[in-house]
Amino acid sequence: MSLSLFDLTGKRALITGSSQGIGHALARGLADAGAEIVLNGRDTAKLDQAAADLRDRGATVHTLAFDVTDAGAVRAAIDGFEEATGPIDILVNNAGVQHRAPLEDFPPEDFERLLRINVTGVFNAAQAAARHMIARGRGKIVNIASVQTALARPGIAPYTATKGAVANLTKGMATDWAKHGLQCNALAPGYFETPLNQALVDDPDFTAWLCKRTPAGRWGKVEELVGTCIFLTSEASSFVNGTTVFVDGGITASL
Repeated sequence: MSLSLFDLTGKRALITGSSQGIGHALARGLADAGAEIVLNGRDTAKLDQAAADLRDRGATVHTLAFDVTDAGAVRAAIDGFEEATGPIDILVNNAGVQHRAPLEDFPPEDFERLLRINVTGVFNAAQAAARHMIARGRGKIVNIASVQTALARPGIAPYTATKGAVANLTKGMATDWAKHGLQCNALAPGYFETPLNQALVDDPDFTAWLCKRTPAGRWGKVEELVGTCIFLTSEASSFVNGTTVFVDGGITASL
């Protein structure tokens, strides 16, 4: 009985930015838990390759190419998919970017780009999906936050601002939509080995600092995010709403 709470059989999950990295790992994990998967990205070739990987694992997979910053395109894609294929039961808002520079020299155009993708993109996809979920009286939304939701580090102040905004936007989603049967939560990874972090992974000084700073003493592996994501997208979290769950090896718990 208890294990059935985590079963996603019969559910359909859209994961934005899921052709690689954390998004693709979460798609694999949700598929292994029984979900039908909808992959999203802007590069159709990378999407097709990612879809083939999941199909090789036995998953049922669709691809839906759109840019999360284009509200009209997001709504058209999600509305069209719902009409042609069926309901999206789960949305994982994973699409995001990073840009590193000293704050005093940070290019304004890159600040705006981070806001558009990391915050507005979450709003666009959540709003488009929630309109259908509200009509059905159920739905799961998981927004990917970050250890930077709680902590800052030199050179990434705008990214930190966007991930703080994701946590508060998640609270707002829960406040507005819980009464309609939706659970809206955030998953906040710590430092994981991903393409987004490759420059840091390859920096021996940074890796040494990270391993000393993190109680677990290492980089995270993307597969270690899957369990929390399954929890937040399954019936196991039916009364969990508006919270941010940190999966970070203890880095936000210690000085």
